[in-house]
Parts: sequence; C-alpha cells; structure tokens
Amino acid sequence: MQKIILATQVLETLAKSGLPTRAEITDAAIGYRAECVMLNKGKHVLEAVRLLSFLLAGEEKHHIKKRQLLRDLTAQYGFSK
Repeated sequence: MQKIILATQVLETLAKSGLPTRAEITDAAIGYRAECVMLNKGKHVLEAVRLLSFLLAGEEKHHIKKRQLLRDLTAQYGFSK
C-alpha cells in the first residue's frame, strides 16, 4: 500500500511571514487527497496549522458528497492496479 505525502512548500510563506500566497492556499486545499501534509517551520507555524486544518475540513465536506462516477480499472478490463 502506497502512502501519499504532500510536501511542496505547503503554506511556507504563511509559516515564515504570516501571510500566505494564493498558490499556497490552493496547494494546501489539494492536500485532502494526501494521507499526510508536511509544513515548514517558521515563526507563524501555528497559524499555518490552523489554516491547513480549516482548509482540509472544508474540502473533506465538499468531496464527501461526490461519488465515484467511473469504476476502478481492474484485471477484468485488461488493466491492473
């Protein structure tokens, strides 16, 4: 089983300067797909953790309503996982 970790400077500007960039907000929101999101250390890391928690909770609520429209590709269709 593979683990997915998102570690692409997530909320780095927020952790260091106290103000996130729009791109960082988008990256953090995509973190709901990962099993782990890594943050950089900085002076404002607690604010970064709070914002990340808020964003992930919001994304989870949004995507819980979605249902998978396509079936998984399996051996019966000539593809393997």
